[in-house]
Amino acid sequence: MTTAEDREADRALKARHRALWASGDYPAVASELIPELGGDLVHACGIGAGDRVLDVAAGAGNAAIPAAVAGAVVTASDLTPELFAAGRTAAAARGVDLEWTEADAEALPFADDAFDVVMSCVGVMFAPHHRAAADEMVRVCRPGGTIGMINWTPGGFIGRLFATIKPYAPPPPAGASPPPLWGDEDHVRELFGDRVSALTMRARTVRLDHCADALEFREYWKRNYGPTIAAYGFIADDADRVAALDRDFLAFLTEWQQDDGAWEAEYLVVTATAR
Repeated sequence: MTTAEDREADRALKARHRALWASGDYPAVASELIPELGGDLVHACGIGAGDRVLDVAAGAGNAAIPAAVAGAVVTASDLTPELFAAGRTAAAARGVDLEWTEADAEALPFADDAFDVVMSCVGVMFAPHHRAAADEMVRVCRPGGTIGMINWTPGGFIGRLFATIKPYAPPPPAGASPPPLWGDEDHVRELFGDRVSALTMRARTVRLDHCADALEFREYWKRNYGPTIAAYGFIADDADRVAALDRDFLAFLTEWQQDDGAWEAEYLVVTATAR
């Protein structure tokens, strides 16, 4: 039974998540580092004209906008509506119109079986309760519809970035699962279970070449990416800890930089058919 205290704790948690993703400039991160991922997901889901599409944790529409360009009727939902202004501007530049809806991925305000495609591009993976988020994606997808996701893998660049900052970051809330677990194939199978069929997963990589060197890239993450900003904010009053994170972060980025000066981030493309 959910108590009033439970509901209040959840509201507080979601408020912190909203503030985290509103900090920095996530639309810049999505458009400058990973612009191709949205189109990759739209292609993997086979989205076409007339499809009713829900993009969950859509951010500024990295996948929602390409879906609309493909002719779909798209709802972009996110817990952080502060990201929608950039999305609307980007959508207008592409000549498409979307519905933008503030929504919690763990409690979507949509009817059962409402969409032909339910997707998320490195978005739902950051909802703290994976089971609840998976349940909601299945619930709002019609039988025979497509569920599609792109998730960072635990052993890839973003997964290791989170492992690097974890010792300095705020402790996770009770019951929360690490975001990169969504990039583990066994975890995805366990979450969706027999509620889906034709589950396919394939690992791919994206090249990150926006910055010239590790030091510039570290400052880019510190300035623009909510989870990194939160970690530095958590230890801001401890100069030694800030210096240690700076050192560890720079060492990580230096180690992962390739000979051609770029970084390569692995992600998992997930598609399934809702039963």
